[in-house]
Order: sequence, then structure tokens, then C-alpha cells
Amino acid sequence: MNNQFQALSTPKDLPLLRPFLLDLFCKLAYQEGDFVLSSGQRSSYYINGKQVTLHPQGALAIGRLLFSMLPADTQAVAGLTLGADPIVSAVSIVSALENCPIPGLIIRKQPKGHGTRAYIEGPSLPTGAKVVVLEDVVTTGQSAMKAVDRLKEAGYQVELVIALVDRLQGGAELYKSAGLMFQALFSINEIREHYQGSLDQSS
Repeated sequence: MNNQFQALSTPKDLPLLRPFLLDLFCKLAYQEGDFVLSSGQRSSYYINGKQVTLHPQGALAIGRLLFSMLPADTQAVAGLTLGADPIVSAVSIVSALENCPIPGLIIRKQPKGHGTRAYIEGPSLPTGAKVVVLEDVVTTGQSAMKAVDRLKEAGYQVELVIALVDRLQGGAELYKSAGLMFQALFSINEIREHYQGSLDQSS
């Protein structure tokens, strides 16, 4: 994997990073079984996105791919802790490498219990700053909406949510109803098909 990735670690190789990342999700993050999701729903499969977002090559691939999807007027990227933390950091670091530095913001689920008691950690931005919300796996969409709400309460503009995986269980519809645009690197159908194909090849 290391030798393969060395040839994919520059911006000009973005089209090759997507299949690399899809392989990584299928090998490290996707599991089948009986699971209860954070939404309370039961599922026959589970995607542990942190297995990829905290993987060194996975994080760099995510940073490059999501950075390329940001609107030109993006002034910050943000996400709800904990799932979005490594994604926000990866995109912000890649933006610095590309000489287009974009700060990252982390949204707490509860306000800090001391000091400023802030919900949002990161640099202070001007009122009206355009912020893109990042998420790892979207099911109902509620997690990212919490981040959107906190950012708007702080006076920022949010028009776009970008996720790594869309489970196709209502998240996109929720964002649309809230007037938000939504993009995902992968749908769950694509991941499941690729996973099954890799099993068929190994059997």
C-alpha cells in the first residue's frame, strides 16, 4: 500500500485517490453483522470511518479530495466532534500545503465546562464567513445539522455539507429541506458493491 500511495500523493493524481480511498474503506472500515447506530437504528452493516480518517494515507487522501471539492470562497471548514475532527484537520493541512490556507473549526456537542464555555473551537472568523461542514458517515443527517446550527448561531454562513459516505437513509433529504447543498464522496451502495466484489475475487 505504501508504494502504491507514493504515486498518488500529489494534487495531479486526484482521480486515482478516489479508488484508493474506496479500497481503504472496504478493507478497514466496512463490517457486516448486527449493529445499533448512533441514530438508534439497527443495521446489518457498520462503517467505522475513524479507521480511515485516522489512517495516515487515508487522512491525506481525504484531505486532498475534500479540499478539491470546496467552493472557491470557503473561509473555514468545520464539523461536529468526534467523527469530523480528523477530517477537518486533514483538509486544513492540505489547504496550507496548497498555499490556500483554510482554518478548521471543531464543534462541541456540549459547551466547554470552563473558561469561555464555547461550543466552537478554533480561530475567530468575521461575521458572515462562509463555512463548509464536513462529516464522516451520514445516516439521518442530524449530527452535521447540529454543527450547522451552532455555526449559524455564531454568525457564520453555511451552505454546503460534504460527507465521506452517505448511507442513503434520509440525510440528503434533511439537508435539502434546510436549504443546504450536499455532496458525498461515496454512497453506501458503491461501498457495498466494491466490498462484495473484493470478496468474490478472493474466493
